[in-house]
Amino acid sequence: MKYCSECGSEVSFTIPEGDNRERHVCNECGIIHYINPRIIAGTLPTYDGKVLLCRRAIEPRKGYWTLPAGFMENGETSAQAAARETIEEAEARVNIHGLYTVFNLPHISQVYLFYRAEVIDGQYGVGVESLETQLFEEHEIPWQELAFPTIQRTLKHYFEDRKSDVYPVRSEDLVPPYRKP
Repeated sequence: MKYCSECGSEVSFTIPEGDNRERHVCNECGIIHYINPRIIAGTLPTYDGKVLLCRRAIEPRKGYWTLPAGFMENGETSAQAAARETIEEAEARVNIHGLYTVFNLPHISQVYLFYRAEVIDGQYGVGVESLETQLFEEHEIPWQELAFPTIQRTLKHYFEDRKSDVYPVRSEDLVPPYRKP
């Protein structure tokens, strides 16, 4: 950040008085610009025992499979963001069953939230950010073609938890090379 979004003056990266970490501070008006982690919300959509995945049509990881997810927008809850992203990427409306996985990726300042969800009436399609969508049985999951570690971990937890039909909320901090610290 070079310029203040309030007054247009230059900013400095310094520790403001009363704070303990460097922030972008306007040299003219003194406003502190906080830059916080981004929240990515998505679903683990299922239907008839299968998981709905999307093949990405955009970077990063174009051509790889993912769960429908994306950046949360202002004015929506994380569950609303997850449902919206599922419509946008997989043209699927879902019933949300609850928060399932939370992944903190501090090295890239992101937090991922995945909700378990059921595809309504099994209807889905291909959204503008997807090349294709498909329902997969566990043994059909393209494990080597998954886009992100958060997707792989969510799916592994799901298939393990499905055996007991108990789905606790799982929270993990992931750091490269994407193992729990």
